[in-house]
Amino acid sequence: MATVKVYDQNKVESGEMTLAPEVFEVEVRPEILHLVVRAQLAARRAGTHKAKTRAYVSGGGVKPWKQKGTGRARSGSNRSPVWRGGAIIFGPQPRSYEFKVNAKVRALALRMALSSRLKNENLLVVKGIELPEAKTKHFAKVAGQLSLGKALIVLPEDQVALSRAARNVPGITLITPNQLNVLDVLSHKQLVLFEGAVKPVTARFVGKEA
Repeated sequence: MATVKVYDQNKVESGEMTLAPEVFEVEVRPEILHLVVRAQLAARRAGTHKAKTRAYVSGGGVKPWKQKGTGRARSGSNRSPVWRGGAIIFGPQPRSYEFKVNAKVRALALRMALSSRLKNENLLVVKGIELPEAKTKHFAKVAGQLSLGKALIVLPEDQVALSRAARNVPGITLITPNQLNVLDVLSHKQLVLFEGAVKPVTARFVGKEA
């Protein structure tokens, strides 16, 4: 089992905590992480792009010239794809880019992402953060004391004042355990867990088949 130090908001050691090995000490397989990240990014795509086919291009209701005798190529519509201003052949149409990834694979990928942060010593457990006011300058000071750069902070529950103070600090993202996902973990170099968030994060996986 991995034992990590717990710090206060001034980065003064205040204790230790043991992390569940089935969550934070999983062998990392890049192909699993890649699959889940690709699925998350694909699900974010709007898929609303569309090019007009002949059914949607206005005009073209009359044959431009008679079929024979003009010396020109046959043509039935001035909205033919070969004409300027005509339709588009095989153009993009609205679609969903989502594809299915099994729940067990998604859970495994998240455990791998968490394990990678611990393995690379980019996981920090803090008791909590208390600010005198919900102001950016106060949070920025604490972030500096904790040496945070691009960091994902997992709170045990929504904290409106803290979220308000942190929202204008570049690179900092605050989420709750139920919002934790692979893409966010891998997109931030540092992972910060509030002491009270460790148990609900672990509870998402412990007792479930991998």
